[in-house]
Amino acid sequence: MAKVKDPWELALMKQSGRKLAEVSAILREAVRPGVTTLELDEIAAREIVKRQGKSNFKGYKAGGITPFPATICASLNQEVVHGIPNDRPLKEGDIISIDMGLIYAGYHSDTAFTVGVGRIDPALQRLLDETEQSLYLGIAQAKAGQRTGDIGHAIQSHIEPLGYGIVDAFVGHGIGRQMHEHPSVPNVGRPNQGTLLVEGHCLAIEPMITTGSGDTRILDDDWTVETVDGSLAAHFEHTIAVTPRGPEILTVLDDPKVG
Repeated sequence: MAKVKDPWELALMKQSGRKLAEVSAILREAVRPGVTTLELDEIAAREIVKRQGKSNFKGYKAGGITPFPATICASLNQEVVHGIPNDRPLKEGDIISIDMGLIYAGYHSDTAFTVGVGRIDPALQRLLDETEQSLYLGIAQAKAGQRTGDIGHAIQSHIEPLGYGIVDAFVGHGIGRQMHEHPSVPNVGRPNQGTLLVEGHCLAIEPMITTGSGDTRILDDDWTVETVDGSLAAHFEHTIAVTPRGPEILTVLDDPKVG
C-alpha cells in the first residue's frame, strides 16, 4: 500500500521528488531541434547520479520479459508512453513526452511532461496545456476522504468536452518503497468510487491525452505505446502526497496551489 506512516518517510519522499524535479527542469531546457533522445537519456542518467539517486526505470520489467533499457522514456508525437531513447534527432514541430523516475534513500518518485521542440502548432500547444491542466484538476481531488474515482472523474470531465481522447489502458499508481504500488489511479472515473484516500497516501497521477482516439498498441520493442489512429499524444505526471493540508506535489521545485 502506497502510504507513508511516519514524518521521516514523507521527508524522504519529498527529497526524492525534489531531486527528480531538478533533473526534470534540466531536461526541459535540453530539448531542442537536433538533440537526440539518447543524448537526453545520458543527461538524465548523469544528473540522477549527481544527486545520489538511482534510476527506477532502467532494467524495470513491468511484468514483461524485456527489461527497459534506458533511464527515461522518450515518446515522440503519436507515441504515448514508454518510448525507448535512440539516436534520431528531434525536429522542429515535434512534441516529446519524457517520463522518468528515481530512487533516493529507498523511496521512489515519478514524473512526466510533454514539451514542444522549437515552435509547434498552436493546436498542439493547446493539447499540452489542457493535458497539464487536467493533471492539476485531478491532483486537487487527492484529499483524505476522497476516492481514486474522484481523481479520474476530474480529469475526464475536463478533457472529454474538449474533444480529446483519454488513454484509459494506462493509469497512475501508488508509489513509495516501490515504483508501482496499490492503488491504481485511473484517468476516467465516477465520483465516490474506487479506493478511499487517507492521509499518508502517495500517488503518481498521470493523464495521457490524444488528439484522436484513446486506443493504443504496443510496438515490437515490447515497450513503446502509440496511438492506433496516429493521433498525437501528451502525458503529464506528478508524484503527490495526501496530507492534512490537502495534496502536496513532491515533484516540483515550487508547489503550485491545486485547490
